[in-house]
Amino acid sequence: ELALEILFCERHRSYLLWRYLQVEPNATIGEIKSMFHKNHPQWYPARQSIRLDPKGKSLKDEDVLQHLPVGTTATFYFRDLGSQISWVTVFLTEYTGPLVIYLMFYFRVPFIYAPKYDFTTSKHWVVHLACMCHSFHYMKRLLETLFVHRFSHGTMPLRNIFKNCTYYWGFAAWMAYYINHPLYTPPIYGEQQIRLALILFLFCQIGNFSIHIALRNLRPPGSKTRKIPYPTKNPFTWIFLLVSCPNYTYELGSWLGFTLMTQCLPVAFFTLVGFIQMTVWAKGKHRSYLKEFRDYPPLRSPILPFIL
Repeated sequence: ELALEILFCERHRSYLLWRYLQVEPNATIGEIKSMFHKNHPQWYPARQSIRLDPKGKSLKDEDVLQHLPVGTTATFYFRDLGSQISWVTVFLTEYTGPLVIYLMFYFRVPFIYAPKYDFTTSKHWVVHLACMCHSFHYMKRLLETLFVHRFSHGTMPLRNIFKNCTYYWGFAAWMAYYINHPLYTPPIYGEQQIRLALILFLFCQIGNFSIHIALRNLRPPGSKTRKIPYPTKNPFTWIFLLVSCPNYTYELGSWLGFTLMTQCLPVAFFTLVGFIQMTVWAKGKHRSYLKEFRDYPPLRSPILPFIL
């Protein structure tokens, strides 16, 4: 057995709360969290972060004690991650908002535009097409959340839902206000521009869905196993040859298509902000792949082939 000494530090505040546990060498971090939860019900496992060093990375639930760089007596550090909420709940909330908000502007419900425009419809067909594309995008996200995505982490900090909803709901309202405005004017190059944009949008939506399916198939249900994603027989996945996170590549393409379709400045700004954020995520994922897999394909870029 190992003598386990845990120093509990909450949010960088070190205070005298010590606990000595006798555990088996093959015990996992997840089991230790459960043992701690029994004595301190307010700190459920998802809320706990256990580390070897106060400033180090959190240990994974599946990490086994005997495989960690510790002796017969191990010292771990605990941090309270705060109230947690499931990823599914967060995604459903942040994606339902834009869907509903956009439709409110599309149907021109009262108190948005001048009273004479209440429940009127636009004379421009691109406005109706944009509504269908926007609704399709978020319906797809909701269905993927329920039936496709498998999350490596079950929860996230509760405070994140307010930040995420502000971002998605706020941008949806800003875009919808101008696209559905009675004074909105169609793209300068007319039907050709709109049709080209629609093709780009639909192509990237299919590509994004294909990547999500490929990533889902890499991880068995209930598993946190990580593997190198490779192209499948689906041609939309062949971009894996050049990019580590093609789901972000296709997401960017979808919003570029929507920007081209609507020729609306708020949409362009949303696309730019989204691209910056997705680039940060893609670079982090790319570094993680390189660190974890020695045989990771060297030609891949994080999000844009040969560029970024």
